[in-house]
Amino acid sequence: MMSTNSRLVVRVLGSPCSNCYNVKMTEKMIVMKQLTGTTRRAGKRSVLLGLALLLSGCGSTNLLSTSSLDLFSTSSKATTADAGTGAESNSDIECPGIEVRTGAATLMIGSKPGQGEPSALDLRYQATIVRTARECHVNSGMMTMKIGIEGRVITGPAGGPGTIDVPIRIAVVQEGVNPKTVFSKFGSEQVTVASAVDRVPFTHIESDISFPLPQPLAAIDAYVVYVGFDPAGAQQEKKKPAGKAKPRAKPTAKPRQS
Repeated sequence: MMSTNSRLVVRVLGSPCSNCYNVKMTEKMIVMKQLTGTTRRAGKRSVLLGLALLLSGCGSTNLLSTSSLDLFSTSSKATTADAGTGAESNSDIECPGIEVRTGAATLMIGSKPGQGEPSALDLRYQATIVRTARECHVNSGMMTMKIGIEGRVITGPAGGPGTIDVPIRIAVVQEGVNPKTVFSKFGSEQVTVASAVDRVPFTHIESDISFPLPQPLAAIDAYVVYVGFDPAGAQQEKKKPAGKAKPRAKPTAKPRQS
């Protein structure tokens, strides 16, 4: 007899596609086993994880095969301009690495916004970060970074066609006994979901991340770029007051004619 969790997966995904069984079959069998038996005690998080893995396995296996992140430099060193030539060359300065902040790698959106984490059946969309990339350039004592984030949005049991804003935070932090935020920026990407069962890739690129180099330069090794979803930051952005209108100039009194 089909278990409750199995019926949930069938209702969400529909009949299994024949092509899916040719890709990562072992992973799919493990996920189905987890959904039907061994992870019942894990609750809704196991169900959501199983749905995410199944959706990411079916359909195209090269969802993000062509990406603007492929154009990023693979060097771990910053580049610098040679004086007088403008040509770029590798420097000895390390380009800070990227880490997905703990607890900010997954974004779950329910059918009732503002009511906390949705239940398994109330999940509309789930966004995850799949890949990151970075480049660094040094000029006149300043480091400029370009950060790329690639992810995907999948539909949940309560999902359907729609448009969502994916909130993203990028922060450069100097780690240590007393961590210090060197740079922080909020951004968002609008993602359009076309059907009730869908997975949509998105890419977010920030190219104007700039901050002074630390002294001594070796301290750059303690710099880390944290990325992640920031729904709280999205709420703060909405609460920001609109720009104040410029006050009207007072009309000047015309001189009275005698």
